[in-house]
Amino acid sequence: MPKLLICEAIMLLSRVIVVAAWGVLCAQAQRESVPNPCPDLTGATASYVIGSLDVLEIRIWENDKLSATYPVRPDGMISMPLAGEIRAAGLTVEEFREAVKTRLKDFMIDPTVNIQVARVNSKNFYIEGEVVHTGEFPLIRNLTVLDALSSAGGFREFAKRNKIYVLRGAQLFRFDYNKVSRGKHMEQNIQILNEDHIIVPEH
Repeated sequence: MPKLLICEAIMLLSRVIVVAAWGVLCAQAQRESVPNPCPDLTGATASYVIGSLDVLEIRIWENDKLSATYPVRPDGMISMPLAGEIRAAGLTVEEFREAVKTRLKDFMIDPTVNIQVARVNSKNFYIEGEVVHTGEFPLIRNLTVLDALSSAGGFREFAKRNKIYVLRGAQLFRFDYNKVSRGKHMEQNIQILNEDHIIVPEH
């Protein structure tokens, strides 16, 4: 009789383990198959250098009066209640967060400050030509030509992918998408700078 009870207990335990393992596998598959609708931009924006006319969303934990959207003035300053005038332009988002936190410590105990870039007005790049989405794009993080082109929604039918070029003032940088996308001539995949124009010509 004890042996029978032991066997039944082992069988029951095995079923529990199988069900638990199945649940873990299903949850993992769901996470991998369903894209995150709200990607975390913290890593992308923490190192972003704030510029004049940018718009920042500043949230102070448990303080709705201070939490608001603040524009950076043309002189690079932001005016906040309690904190007063604070220079934002030229600082990274993380550096500015620390500056705001330091100011607020005179009025609050260990304030929790969260800052996100609500709108980029100081740094932009442009994509023109045979892509789905043309126009002005915010330069909120470090981008290569390949990264920037992914923002354009793909190429049109007659795009000349091997003759793309980047205009930077009087400079011209050639970019062969067909080769770079296959890991060749990676030196062409330069970092995009403010006011760069990416041109995708037509056949």
